[in-house]
Amino acid sequence: MGIEIEKKFLITGDGWRTIGKSDHYRQGYIHSGEGKTVRVRTIGQRGILTIKGHNEGGIRLEFEYDIPFSDAEQMFTELCEKPFIEKIRHKVPWEGFIWEVDEFQGENKGLIFAEIELDHPDQHFSKPPWIGREVTGNPRYYNVFLVKNPFSIWK
Repeated sequence: MGIEIEKKFLITGDGWRTIGKSDHYRQGYIHSGEGKTVRVRTIGQRGILTIKGHNEGGIRLEFEYDIPFSDAEQMFTELCEKPFIEKIRHKVPWEGFIWEVDEFQGENKGLIFAEIELDHPDQHFSKPPWIGREVTGNPRYYNVFLVKNPFSIWK
């Protein structure tokens, strides 16, 4: 069984920009509702199909499968809701963890937040100085929410 344990935070500075490596991500949702999502994602030329369960305090079922890039492209065209999520993901090492800083593009440009994946819910970690308020469990910061409610229309 695949379980994702993740905490999500807003960003307060730019100290993360000079550390780590970055990749372009594109993702679309085939299904989203009733606490379950099915999404397709590309990272560079890699295709990934992901199925996620209900998020309960940053913990949920998650299953990911590599798929051919051409299949991912066809799913974007024929099966996914629009608009797609476009972002640059920066993988930033900090004191034994990899922080994933998502810098959104397109209709969500201007939104930046960071996630950290943990092995168990009570695992201790230190926050880098550029980490701000925690938003774990706030549906407004779920990628699936941003498809229908892009950052560009937030007040």
